Amino acid sequence: MSETRTTPAARLETEEADSIRALATQLRVDSIRCSTNAGSGHPTSSLSAADLMAVLLMRHLRYDWERPLLPNNDHLIFSKGHASPLLYSMYRAVGVVEEDELLNTYRQFGARLQGHPTPVLPWVDVATGSLGQGLPVAVGVSLAARYLDKLPFHTWVLCGDSELAEGSIWEAIDKAAYYKLGNLTAIVDVNRLGQDGPTELQWDMDAYTRRVEAFGARAIVIDGHDLGQIDDALGRARSEAEQPTVILAKTIKGKGVPEIEDRNGWHGKALPADMAGKAIAGLGGPSSVQATTRLPEPGTPAITPGAKAEVTLPQWKAGDKVATRAAFGAAVSALAVRPEVVVLDGEVGNSTHAGDFKEVAPERYFEIFIAEQQLVAAAIGLSVRGYVAFASSFAAFLVSRPFDFIRMAGVSEVDIRLVGTHAGVEIGQDGPSQMALEDIAAMRAVHSSTVLYPADAPSTAQLVSAMADTPGISYLRATRGAYPVIYGPDEQFPLGGSKVHGASADDQVALIGAGVTLHECLAAAEELAQSGIKARVIDLYSIKPIDVDTLRRTCLETDGRIVVAEDHYAQGGIGSAVLEALASANTPKLHLALLAVRELPGSGEPKDLLNAAGISARHIAAAARDLVLE
Repeated sequence: MSETRTTPAARLETEEADSIRALATQLRVDSIRCSTNAGSGHPTSSLSAADLMAVLLMRHLRYDWERPLLPNNDHLIFSKGHASPLLYSMYRAVGVVEEDELLNTYRQFGARLQGHPTPVLPWVDVATGSLGQGLPVAVGVSLAARYLDKLPFHTWVLCGDSELAEGSIWEAIDKAAYYKLGNLTAIVDVNRLGQDGPTELQWDMDAYTRRVEAFGARAIVIDGHDLGQIDDALGRARSEAEQPTVILAKTIKGKGVPEIEDRNGWHGKALPADMAGKAIAGLGGPSSVQATTRLPEPGTPAITPGAKAEVTLPQWKAGDKVATRAAFGAAVSALAVRPEVVVLDGEVGNSTHAGDFKEVAPERYFEIFIAEQQLVAAAIGLSVRGYVAFASSFAAFLVSRPFDFIRMAGVSEVDIRLVGTHAGVEIGQDGPSQMALEDIAAMRAVHSSTVLYPADAPSTAQLVSAMADTPGISYLRATRGAYPVIYGPDEQFPLGGSKVHGASADDQVALIGAGVTLHECLAAAEELAQSGIKARVIDLYSIKPIDVDTLRRTCLETDGRIVVAEDHYAQGGIGSAVLEALASANTPKLHLALLAVRELPGSGEPKDLLNAAGISARHIAAAARDLVLE
């Protein structure tokens, strides 16, 4: 059963308890003031957690507010990001946000106090507001603390009870327990009411407890408005060495404003000015309580980044048949000489070849199992701590299942590297459930993303190496099958570039491919040459950013005749990227044929599936002939 204590507030020294109570009141008043001034926000969700955060701020958080990048600072993540009025009121209390900024810029255009927190504020690790994400990211932060930094800082996460309906929360608790993350505490604000009525479990604290304990964490049930119980629970959480703690705090939504306490219909609504004035007066009016947070002990991470370490990438001979997924494994293993490089995989490391890294640096390899949301979230958390994190799985699952985490990573503008293998109909017999045919479109749409699709082993190795130092979210698409090496070991592959094969002044058509279709384009060019049609081939290994200059020049030099072939659905993939790049008044008349997967594929041999989809060499050659002879 859960641990429940009824420690009275008197356990705190009376003077300190009074100070904390005054701070909690101020946090409530400021949450009301800033949201009412803005005309929007979530004051009731902030009021319920004010006591929890007041005790944390003054008694248990260890943080130097003037030096947010201090290695041994605790981390505080608001998974319930809609409670931003509370978070920003805390910032005012510790003196890093002025009262004027809080009251007059919250939720205003151009201001940094946005409706949900983002890292535009130096004390915010990641953007939150998409529920169920803060705790999974905190697992990555805590993994870094325990296994890499080897520092005693603690990660605290404020969760809402509504978000415990998200499966990602339970993935996080499960993996936190598996990795014995005693340095992680989730504080759940169980205020019973969600956006549209009661939450699933309301105040059934026993049910919450059973779930938490079933996933391997320690549950502590408290009255979330009793300062003594809060203090005791936070203290016990910090002292736990090898088991994550979930504090289940029973609270009242809208606490402190009798008119709206535990009343449905007030979620996400700012109090009208008259009601806000009455509520603030009832709470004693505005105040200027200054909260003092304990400073962390000095500490230095056990790992020092080695970005200048000499990396020797693997080499292959021309004509060798190598799967680009295997080249990824070899290349990322070569990057292991940089001690900040970390690899995570979703229980498919023997297929993605991420497992190769485990052989050379097992202490920096994290198995997240079949939990792709947690896989990406952990990579984000490791990035927060400055690690160069690569996360890999089959492309169909790496992109689709955790897509919202990837999207939010873009909002956070963190640096993560994703490698999706087994993409397209090329994978063959496994069938359509395993075929990533939407991944390029999805990843191109993400803010700060880079999308790469190499065709052979040397280009893969070069691009994996480049990803290590690429800001934002980089995604590399890798094939299942083995294909001939076509590039030499000294060939360079800058992001935003392309490779042009067989260009001449009298080319009649250009064939554009990437990954598997690059090889089909090269075969098609040979077939066309036999019939007297001169075609150049463009390896569009960098889909985002894309080589606009080469595409426009090609358009000019081939009278606008271009064939694009891609192992992806027609919507949003390589063809779309090419058309967007050519969408300019300077582009000459364009005659473009797009060969893409347009029907639901089935199982079969890769060559048969490429043929059936109309993206094999003979289809590319036929499309080129049509353009030249029309």
